[in-house]
Amino acid sequence: MNTEQFIKMLEEKGISLSPRQIDQYNIYYETLVEWNEKMNLTAITDKPEVYLKHFYDSVSAAFYFDFSKPLHICDVGAGAGFPSLPIKIAFPEISVTIVDSLNKRINFLEHLAGKLGLENVRFVHDRAETFGQNKEYREAFDVVTARAVARMSVLTELCLPLAKVGGHFVAMKGASAQDELAAGKKAITMLGGKLEDSHSFLLPEEESERNIFVIRKEKPAPKKFPRKPGTPNKSPIE
Repeated sequence: MNTEQFIKMLEEKGISLSPRQIDQYNIYYETLVEWNEKMNLTAITDKPEVYLKHFYDSVSAAFYFDFSKPLHICDVGAGAGFPSLPIKIAFPEISVTIVDSLNKRINFLEHLAGKLGLENVRFVHDRAETFGQNKEYREAFDVVTARAVARMSVLTELCLPLAKVGGHFVAMKGASAQDELAAGKKAITMLGGKLEDSHSFLLPEEESERNIFVIRKEKPAPKKFPRKPGTPNKSPIE
């Protein structure tokens, strides 16, 4: 997917990019490739692939959820900034907090945000489990996003405690997501969530399956969740 195709396909979904936004995606790409030479941020460095599998794939969440309001978003385990920073470029009015357990990635994200001139972004070096127990962040966000971080039963425990009651958890998954969703139903209910929407589509060109689950936070998550670092992954709620 070249830049022109990226712009056109977003336009078809009702997302129009200004010259500045187009430039920001290009700077993002160049900065990602430059930093990737000294640290492992992504296995995908070919420009058309980055635009398709990172930028377009990230913004695809906005095809099914409205990011056009001044929402406060938390992105759990965003790595090189996906999906929240490509969404932030397309919808500058949102605020973004990214939590990641690797300080080197946080350094990259801070540098990137400076290069892109992004406002209302915050990067926190922490494990999602301890971050979710921090009173400053717990149940503080309108939307929590995660893309390919862990299976749904684990991801729900890391993400739902961060969403406000009435807020949402938007999970971006690949193939076999329906099986994950079935296995994660107990965790979703236990943590105060309810599946509001489920969307399945094919990524353009390569036609690989993508799934987006929109989970509404209906009541507060029990205080004991998330459990200690490592526990959700070792013994998920299933």
